[in-house]
Amino acid sequence: MEMEEARANERVQLSPKELFERIRSMLPDDAGYVKAEFEGPDIVVYLKNLKALYKDDMIIRNIASSIKKKLIMRSDPSALMDPERAKEAIERIVPKEAGINNIRFVPEFSEVHVEAMKPGLVIGKHGSNLRAISMETAWTPKVLRTPTMESDTLSRVRQLMFNEADFRKKFMIGIGKTINKPIGKSEWLKATALGGFSEVGRSCLLLETPHSRILIDCGLSPESSIRGADANAGSDINKAFPYIGSASLSISELDAIVVSHAHMDHTGFIPYLFKSGYEGPVYCTPPTRDLAALLLSDYIRLSQRVGGTPLYGEKDIRKMLTHMVVRDYGEVTNITDELKLTYHNAGHILGSAIVHLHVGEGMHNIVYTGDMKYGFTRLYDPASTRYPRVDSLFIESTYGAANDIGKSRDEVERQFMGEVKSTIDKGGKVLIPLVAVGRSQEVQLILENYMNKRPEYKMEVPVYLDGMILEASAMHTAYPEYLKESLRNRILNNKSPFESEIFEIVKGEREEVFDHGPAIILASGGMMNGGTSVEYFKRLADSPQNKLLFVGYNSLNSLGRRIENGLSEVALPNGDGKLVPIKVNMEVRRVSGISGHSDRRQLINFTEGLKPRPKSIFVMHGEERKCEDLSRTLGRLMHADARSPRDLDSIRLK
Repeated sequence: MEMEEARANERVQLSPKELFERIRSMLPDDAGYVKAEFEGPDIVVYLKNLKALYKDDMIIRNIASSIKKKLIMRSDPSALMDPERAKEAIERIVPKEAGINNIRFVPEFSEVHVEAMKPGLVIGKHGSNLRAISMETAWTPKVLRTPTMESDTLSRVRQLMFNEADFRKKFMIGIGKTINKPIGKSEWLKATALGGFSEVGRSCLLLETPHSRILIDCGLSPESSIRGADANAGSDINKAFPYIGSASLSISELDAIVVSHAHMDHTGFIPYLFKSGYEGPVYCTPPTRDLAALLLSDYIRLSQRVGGTPLYGEKDIRKMLTHMVVRDYGEVTNITDELKLTYHNAGHILGSAIVHLHVGEGMHNIVYTGDMKYGFTRLYDPASTRYPRVDSLFIESTYGAANDIGKSRDEVERQFMGEVKSTIDKGGKVLIPLVAVGRSQEVQLILENYMNKRPEYKMEVPVYLDGMILEASAMHTAYPEYLKESLRNRILNNKSPFESEIFEIVKGEREEVFDHGPAIILASGGMMNGGTSVEYFKRLADSPQNKLLFVGYNSLNSLGRRIENGLSEVALPNGDGKLVPIKVNMEVRRVSGISGHSDRRQLINFTEGLKPRPKSIFVMHGEERKCEDLSRTLGRLMHADARSPRDLDSIRLK
């Protein structure tokens, strides 16, 4: 059983021995205390009789409040019921309607993982079934939701976590000892921009005190990381990676990596750090871990497909996954003795998080937005604006320029559907290149709503899904608690819009898509630097009857940006790898406002709505002009010190 960490900022000045003794003294004698130990940022207490704790719910609350740590109570291995008998008990306690697919026992953590289609029925009213399982079997139940759509990636990640339980137990104990090792008081705090400042891509921020060093995000530039999509791109490979080597920092000196979300420009370089010898923790939300596994593996496949050499292999991704420590929104977590991390909803993609860091005993507080959306989407609630304290704000500026003002969402959706319908009506095909995670699902929801519920937009044509979109959508059904309530309820009631009959999955050959009549094609590869969108473009570009419809951001040197800017011909590799010219005769259009990024008005509203208001503002993750424009505006409106740093700039925050 787990209790939330008390939110107070005071540090309890006790040695580990004194801390564990305090815990033991507050437990009832019949609980059968065996030992306590640090496990990552948490304290785990092993007991011979968990039942003793159910007599009084306040026992654990009082202990957690006293020690200011997240507390996990587990049965001592000697008290655990035999797995076969425990499995029979679980199947008896949980109703068949729950749809249990898998029961796995993890003795290293005294846990039993129950994967089911309807987790609520496994949990029971007010947790009654979980309590019954724990009391009867002594195993601590962990409930996992089976996605309503098959996800090979999710299955592989869960299997990996199960297979590597012994390693993860030792790893968590090791970092627990490091985190809880007392250090001296820090006199200064410095931030160094290692990527993603005055540019979009390779996001990476180094935070340092005399005693702690962490990275927030560590990504690749989208147009530079996968070579060969277009030989004429002229991308500089040196701009693909963060400036890790310029920071005078040994990888072994890093205490932690904190990840805001799974997109490649925020995670894509992390497996290379593990390949290079990093052995520490990577913090993220649970969906971010699983989506990162999907996107990083796809990067390897795409690199190899275009004749490039990936920076790392699957074994490096697996190593990263086994070092990941997942945290939900609102969980306060010590990542060093002086740094407390809390994730808040960012509204950008599944599991995306705004990072709040509390440094020292009230020394400084940082809010790092990563990518965020402070506006309406069909998928997520808007980004959170309430924090315990904000001294320095690091805010994205993808759409931060003065002219980046979007239309109302209703107008945007009607414009989008109008663009789609006009091409379908004249017998053409609409190709919509999409980032597989986030925009793909948003576009699916728009199409599902309009084509099923609004007669004027009803089109008897298939909506084809190709690439990673299906896997990403499946993961959304595994984590409905991260979605907005209306969508969450549809999934929980087995009415997932991602499985609407309007969608057709492309498997294997694509000739059916090309040979048949009008169609809507959602293809992964939003900036067209790789992915299935490029393959469709090669076949559809020559016909003026077809349309290429952009709805997401295209970075400066991407193929998508150059086509959007009027490129009339592009050389792309054929099946033999030979470059052939492709005439761009198809109509090229853009609909802005479906992005997972905030527009300028939303960025300003977010900053003005922050509680409390920041003293310093640093604008990042945008083209140089956009960052400078937004920083001037925010500085004036907020009466704050606002700047637009460049890569390699160092800033003393305290």
